[in-house]
Amino acid sequence: MLVLYGIPNLAKFGSLGTVPYEQTFDPLTMKATINNYDNSFLILLNSIIMLFIIFVFILFYIHNLKCVYRLQKKQANGEHINTFKEDLRVMVNGKFHITLLTLPTLGVVIMNILPILVLIAVAFTNYDQNHMPPNALFHWVGFANFKSLFANSMTITFGYAFRKILGWTLLWAVLATFTTFFGGILLAKAINSKTTKWPKMWRTLFIIAIAVPQFVTLLLVRNFFADTGIVNTICSNLGITGFLQHVGLVSKSINYIPFLTEEHWAKVMIVLINIWVGVPYQMLIATGVLMNIPVDQLESARIDGANKFQIFWKITMPYIMIVQGPALITDFVKNINNFNVIYLLTQDVYITPDQALANSNGKEVDLLVTWLFRLTNEYYNYKMASVIGLIVFIICAAFTLVSFSKMMKRNGEGGM
Repeated sequence: MLVLYGIPNLAKFGSLGTVPYEQTFDPLTMKATINNYDNSFLILLNSIIMLFIIFVFILFYIHNLKCVYRLQKKQANGEHINTFKEDLRVMVNGKFHITLLTLPTLGVVIMNILPILVLIAVAFTNYDQNHMPPNALFHWVGFANFKSLFANSMTITFGYAFRKILGWTLLWAVLATFTTFFGGILLAKAINSKTTKWPKMWRTLFIIAIAVPQFVTLLLVRNFFADTGIVNTICSNLGITGFLQHVGLVSKSINYIPFLTEEHWAKVMIVLINIWVGVPYQMLIATGVLMNIPVDQLESARIDGANKFQIFWKITMPYIMIVQGPALITDFVKNINNFNVIYLLTQDVYITPDQALANSNGKEVDLLVTWLFRLTNEYYNYKMASVIGLIVFIICAAFTLVSFSKMMKRNGEGGM
């Protein structure tokens, strides 16, 4: 199969196909005939799979050479050499962890590594709406797409859109991560306080908020804060809209508060709504951590004269950071790719007034991941979406590696 199917595709990998799709009508048979055309995407996909298999084969070949060398040394020294049955027993007993991890590793390769390799390859092609297989071929263009992403001109505005959306993505990730993190801790502290009445009731109410599917909550909230929604009706009846117009926060040309239809209002509302959605999760996690803080440390601090703020900042927070530090890093990366909150709150609601952004199919409230989704799902601009996806991957991977390495180093030194 590899020889008959993989190698012919690999031979066309340099050009990604030269025979375009053609359909001709045969008057004798009264049927349309299709030529033996090239499919650029299948050539790209099959070539990458073939190259990956060749790479794995080379690794196995090198590994086998090392094993043969070790067996030869054992034989020369008169040592025992395991039979095939004995090797099978070792894989079931002594090296069972390798046997057990074979299928998960294969799944990671198929579901993660190969798609990333395809993503990287597409970023160096002109795969877009005008070059859609099988009706059209696409080809290699080198770094032209990366130049478009980082450059700016009158006709190509991807550079402007990328800088603006990247800035908002990073700001959003910081705000979304730390507001929900500290909000969950403070909420857990408040509920677990000895002065709080009915703590079980309050905790149950927030757990019920988690039980509602997030997309349902976001769609309902989007309707509540629409220009003609119930919140705007209440604000108008209470005179809040008129007051905001008087202080200049709302334009006098409209009779509603543009919660999700004006850039700055929309960004503030997105952060606030995310706090409402995300704080209950963090509250549950923080509750579990707070319940496991050693009581003797807290009592010792009180005896030494520390006040509540000092105890919280010097004992509680370091303990929480040790336990939740990795989760905090994961939340930051997750918020960089937080598709649901942004897309469900702003899709078909927010319209950008910035023509330069519109030319690149972006919006002020977009994250890189929602911009990428719109480029692929609505405009079929796979080449630029792949470049953006590659940039997102690099940002997330670099941040994760640096953060985890520093955290492990500090933990190894005995403190945060």
